[in-house]
Amino acid sequence: MPKERDVFKMIWTNFRNSLRPRQIRGNLIGKDNFGNQYFEIPADPSIGKRKDARWFEPVVKDNFMQEMPAEWEAWLRGRRKEPPTVEEVLRNQAIADMKKVNAAELREEYNPEGVTQKKPETVQTFPKYEEYEIVPGEKEDRK
Repeated sequence: MPKERDVFKMIWTNFRNSLRPRQIRGNLIGKDNFGNQYFEIPADPSIGKRKDARWFEPVVKDNFMQEMPAEWEAWLRGRRKEPPTVEEVLRNQAIADMKKVNAAELREEYNPEGVTQKKPETVQTFPKYEEYEIVPGEKEDRK
């Protein structure tokens, strides 16, 4: 005889599971050299949570536009599984600083007199026709 589903038992089980405490505060994963802290709540398929929850707390609260290392941003957006190590962030920062120094040296080598280069003239991307208005409702005198 096939076992029938007991609706009341399912409702009671779901209600009881909903009362169990869940992890609300994430695990501290790491800090960057700017002082931002990074947190994660791992996925738990037993409760239907398939993705990790990741976020950061900036040094200055409510200022989410402050600087962040690219490695940590990639971890937050899920482009990498493992969080970056301090050594990796420092190594990449040293490479970026070296590239800035090399670029400054090349600029000095190929521009020794300090002559500023002209910026290219801006190219108008759209043609202007006299029979069309540029701003709706405003006619422009083109004489």
